[in-house]
Amino acid sequence: MAMRSALIDAKIFVAGHRGMVGQAIVRALERRGCRGLILRDRRELDLKNQGAVERFFAAEQPAIVVLAAARVGGIHANNTYPADFLYDNLMVAANVIHAAYRHLTQRLLFLGSTCIYPREAPQPLREEYLLTGPLETTNEAYAIAKIAGLKLCAAYRRQHGCLFHSAMPTNLYGPGDNYHPQHAHVLPALLRRFHEARESGAEQVVIWGSGTPRREFLYVDDLAEAVWHLLHLENPPDWVNVGTGQDIAIADLARAIAETVGYSGKIVYDTSKPDGTPVKRTEISRILATGWQPSIDLTTGLRLAYQSFLAERAEQRLREV
Repeated sequence: MAMRSALIDAKIFVAGHRGMVGQAIVRALERRGCRGLILRDRRELDLKNQGAVERFFAAEQPAIVVLAAARVGGIHANNTYPADFLYDNLMVAANVIHAAYRHLTQRLLFLGSTCIYPREAPQPLREEYLLTGPLETTNEAYAIAKIAGLKLCAAYRRQHGCLFHSAMPTNLYGPGDNYHPQHAHVLPALLRRFHEARESGAEQVVIWGSGTPRREFLYVDDLAEAVWHLLHLENPPDWVNVGTGQDIAIADLARAIAETVGYSGKIVYDTSKPDGTPVKRTEISRILATGWQPSIDLTTGLRLAYQSFLAERAEQRLREV
């Protein structure tokens, strides 16, 4: 209980608080009554600028950092802009982690992605599979940047004794998601596409790939609960998977989303487009052993995500980046 009280009163910098993940983390912290939140958007603080980050840490002296800032996107965006994804995410990780070390931040939690694991890694994905084989080419740049951030945290912890550690969430969805027609991840992209098809009366919806790849999805507020949980562990793992441990074929996901939004037309698969990694499911026994577990199933999560989509659209605040 003393540790929880200390966290509530601590100065906590949530980097990337405007994104879907950052918003969820802020909601979780505010729900607990945290009073020392430090928030800056990209106009106020460019995390790619080392000097700006250094000045920010010198002025604010955050006790805790949750590094949720990242350039993110789906297969199309990752494949089209690999230099941007690699450079931006490398710079953000390096600048924030090094500044946290220099200014004696007590704890830093770096958020990555399960795309760090090799394309052909055994399923489900265990933490020890990192760097045991080639990455999926369509998101290699993003994955390399996230591996670098994870390893940087582990290196500072080993060399300097910093309590810097990482969490690797699976595919996320929920309030504040990105619904850009080309750059969005598969779940929000499909949710928007089926909604618009229902509105327009379209006879069919075309989906990239064969529909056979299997993916795992975690509602973003479940990740925020995992972040709260991990921040209270006295000796957390260097990195830990955060997911549900369950996956679903993209074709089945499409049907579930169509049902959620009320679309009854035909679903067509464009097999000329890439599928990406065939299967990606996390093994989550490491975080389960610490006492956390997911609480929002996919059916409930899709309903909540669709409600958020409708509200954000009606209020003209739908993210399309």
